[in-house]
Amino acid sequence: MTTGALAAALAGIPYARFLGVEAVAGTDDTAILRSSRHLIGNPMLPALHGGSVAGFMELTAIATLMAASTRPHPPRPIDVSVAYLRSGRPVDTFARAQIRKAGRRIAYVHVLAWQTDEAAPIAEMSVHFQLAEESMPTS
Repeated sequence: MTTGALAAALAGIPYARFLGVEAVAGTDDTAILRSSRHLIGNPMLPALHGGSVAGFMELTAIATLMAASTRPHPPRPIDVSVAYLRSGRPVDTFARAQIRKAGRRIAYVHVLAWQTDEAAPIAEMSVHFQLAEESMPTS
């Protein structure tokens, strides 16, 4: 992955802008979900909405694959599994995606999300993606 590739990939995804997701400055593999009121699911606790956490992790996985690839189209998720490990407080949240296997058509990515301590994640995700077909030369 080249320097700034994750930031460029996230900048090209409108949903990432809506959620407030961007690349962490000075890193090539970590994304941040900026704390915002519209991400709160339970105002009584308060806690982040599980869908915003899952969306953040999926965006991180997609952007990581896009940053590592030269394929013309973004990958499509086929199978997603999320484990919510603890309640997400309304503070900045971080995520890092690790490409475990990428073939010609399918990729497997693991994502970890945390808030203050990476060793105490709030959620993790395993996702399989269908990769875009390589562009075929025209005759």
